[in-house]
Amino acid sequence: MENTKFKAFLPHFYLVWSDDLLTQKELASFREFIDNQNWLSEEEQEKLLANINISTPPSRPQLNKWKAEIEEGLKNLPEAKDIFDISVWLSDNNPDIIAQEQAFTALETQLGLAGEEAISQFKTLGSSFTSVHHTVSSFDTAKLTQILDGDTADIIKKVKSVISRPEFAYETSTDIDVYRQRVFEWCKILADENLGNMAYPKAYGGGENIEDYFAIMETLSYHDLSLVIKFGVQFGLWGMSVMSLGTEKHYKKYLKDIGSLELPGCFAMTETNHGSNVKGIETTGTYNHNDGTFTINTPHPNAQKEYIGNAAKHGQMATVFAKLIIDGKDYGVNAFVVPLRDKKGKTVKGVTIGDCGHKMGLNGVDNGTIRFDNVVIPKEDMLNRFASVNDAGEFESPIPSDNRRFFTMLGTLVGGRIGIPRSALSASKSGLSIAIKYGDQRRQFGPEGGSEVPILNYRMHQRRLIPLLAKTYAMHFGLQYLTSRFLHRTEAEMQEIEALAAGMKSYVTWSARDILQECREACGGKGYLSENRIDALKNDTEIYTTFEGDNTVLMQLVAKSRLAEFRKSFENLDSMGMLNYVYEQTKIVIMQKNPMATRNTDEAHLLDDTFHKNAFEYREKVILASAAKRLKKLIDGGLDSYDAFNVAQHQMLDVAQAYLDRLMLEQFQQAVNAIEDEGVKTILTKLKQLFALSQIEENKGWYLEEGYMEAVKTKAIRKLVNQLCWEIRTDAVPLVEAFAIPDSCLAAPIAFL
Repeated sequence: MENTKFKAFLPHFYLVWSDDLLTQKELASFREFIDNQNWLSEEEQEKLLANINISTPPSRPQLNKWKAEIEEGLKNLPEAKDIFDISVWLSDNNPDIIAQEQAFTALETQLGLAGEEAISQFKTLGSSFTSVHHTVSSFDTAKLTQILDGDTADIIKKVKSVISRPEFAYETSTDIDVYRQRVFEWCKILADENLGNMAYPKAYGGGENIEDYFAIMETLSYHDLSLVIKFGVQFGLWGMSVMSLGTEKHYKKYLKDIGSLELPGCFAMTETNHGSNVKGIETTGTYNHNDGTFTINTPHPNAQKEYIGNAAKHGQMATVFAKLIIDGKDYGVNAFVVPLRDKKGKTVKGVTIGDCGHKMGLNGVDNGTIRFDNVVIPKEDMLNRFASVNDAGEFESPIPSDNRRFFTMLGTLVGGRIGIPRSALSASKSGLSIAIKYGDQRRQFGPEGGSEVPILNYRMHQRRLIPLLAKTYAMHFGLQYLTSRFLHRTEAEMQEIEALAAGMKSYVTWSARDILQECREACGGKGYLSENRIDALKNDTEIYTTFEGDNTVLMQLVAKSRLAEFRKSFENLDSMGMLNYVYEQTKIVIMQKNPMATRNTDEAHLLDDTFHKNAFEYREKVILASAAKRLKKLIDGGLDSYDAFNVAQHQMLDVAQAYLDRLMLEQFQQAVNAIEDEGVKTILTKLKQLFALSQIEENKGWYLEEGYMEAVKTKAIRKLVNQLCWEIRTDAVPLVEAFAIPDSCLAAPIAFL
């Protein structure tokens, strides 16, 4: 039909659908009207009727489009008296429409749309700046996606294609056996696509590409997180432990079958009694001189391996961490490959496996307990890259120091502390995509006499979600930096990278926990429905703060690393050098703590990269120096260093947090500075500024205590955070769409209103 005729009906369509409910009476009135209009052809009547089909209501974007056209009509008809005046204008004064004034007026009366009262909704709505604020992308979303994906765009595209297949439809059964089997089947599909063995050497069927492996883990995390963890246990922890701790004979014997999932396995490190304290584990691997074998044994129930993924149902072998005992002497923690089940799933003699059962989340992963009752394994199944037993039954290692050997061995497994935060980041992106898209469409309240307003237009709703979106982008670039450092590492850098990975894992997984909670609340009752997936994202990521190391413990590791670097700086300086070092630190203080700086509320200053960088660096350096000074005072006062660290433990977390905040900002700034596309650069600049200012606002108490800022400045920062949220709101949906999460993975009905 003629477009002008159709447009004449837009006010009627919009008003009857705008309350999300077309009643049977309204439907009957419409049908009768359309059927009686002889000036409409049958085809035109069918097209009109298609827009009042209760089973297929118009989408919110379609309603927004209609509303925009109606509002444009009102701008051109300031004296409009009723809906028909708008219909005539929208029809471009179509004579057929003009001739039907009486019929249209009768329809409007039946629908309750007659007179000025009906069009006052649009007029009132148009007068409210809150009401008219809406999504208008200012940048090319595809270009931002390309920047986010970087060099791994091809593998990301492949993984998204695989997990969008029908066979990856989410499992809804509450039977954990059904769920576990489905996750195993998904893993088999991924193995058949050569995604599981991506990090292994090409000589053993792999892709020899650890960067792509990390991208696979992150992309899979847009799907079911049980799949991600099962995948990570099998191909990451189990396979990579063999690759990183073993030698050529182990690669030949195991890697190909691990990569194809012919040999499901486990990573058996954690014990009931010792949790994060790997050095304290009690499982033993005793060397037998008579036949050159090892006996793996669990000395008592609390030394059992606990919470081991893949153990309860599918695992056939495990990398078992145990104390190596030769002739009664303890040679520290080493790794052994130990059988659990035969090919038919029967548990081998001496192995007892328990099932951890139903958990808070990740119920598609079969976590279990393992006990060993003098299980004998061949000598060749000790993973001997860093330590071995020679033919004479003597301990040998290229690393003579027990401590250094232990930490070198664990350092090869740092990849897990990169994969987990990247997975948590994807969960955050999914939660924010659901909440922001819902907020853009969900309407509540509004100006007097006007339509309801998208909840994302409300300042507090923006405050809840948009700073978290900025933080998510900051973490994306921070994790890219960590991954790059790990991929291009030198031996001298490993200790720093291990600490960085520990810190990033804690920072991002804690953030994911908080982001998903806010997303749930921001979606109201809809966020509580399982169909909208935030519950699964929340429950499944809860454990991310615990496994691969408890976050609080890991943050202490970061703090100790920073303190060691601080101490090293002083140890390498003579008295004049130390004087210069102290002067360099105080220069920032002298410059920034003068009254002009502490009270400066100029917007250009508050948005400036240098101001942000200085504020973050100052906080980091002062907290670090303060912690070092306190520890020294405690130790000088007679406390043992262990006790001193315990007394100052809360300061240790502050040291780590300030360091990681600064690092996230630094990487965000560098990433934005490198972008060439102006549209993308402009919006990411706003996000970068919002991240910096919202973090300063979060720590304003500290800055006020230190005299680094005065109240007038922190108030100005609060106001600017509000303004940035308001400005970014129009791009909020495109910013989450740039994550390019497949619709089948996002899957939440409220994200597709």
